[in-house]
Amino acid sequence: MNGFKYLAIAAVAAICLTVAAPKIEAQVNVGISVGAAPDCPYGYYDYAPYACSPYGYYGPEWFSGGAFIGAGSWFHGPDNFQGHVNNRFDAQRGYRGARPNVGDKPEPSKRLDKVSHFKGNEMRDGRGHVSTGKR
Repeated sequence: MNGFKYLAIAAVAAICLTVAAPKIEAQVNVGISVGAAPDCPYGYYDYAPYACSPYGYYGPEWFSGGAFIGAGSWFHGPDNFQGHVNNRFDAQRGYRGARPNVGDKPEPSKRLDKVSHFKGNEMRDGRGHVSTGKR
């Protein structure tokens, strides 16, 4: 019977401590810092790990004054932007050809405002989404 008394007292004490415990409010801060955009001569893919895309992946509308307008986290074009890409040069679709490295400079013969023989087959919105192509 003594064992039962000690068990009952322990249970009452546990309940009292639980009720008397101060309420703790959790604060969660989530911040995503993506850092600087990759320095790629012909742009970079709009998905992680943001590897440099090859010449011919992006159409000329993705460049302004010879500079890439960005994609994904670093996109800085208009809200209603839609531009052509040639997804045959997309690494996620099996492209294994040559790609420039971060920090490479564009070849003078490869103009950004008029990609020679560009054959876009998909419209993208700059934020990593395939779009309908309607403007």
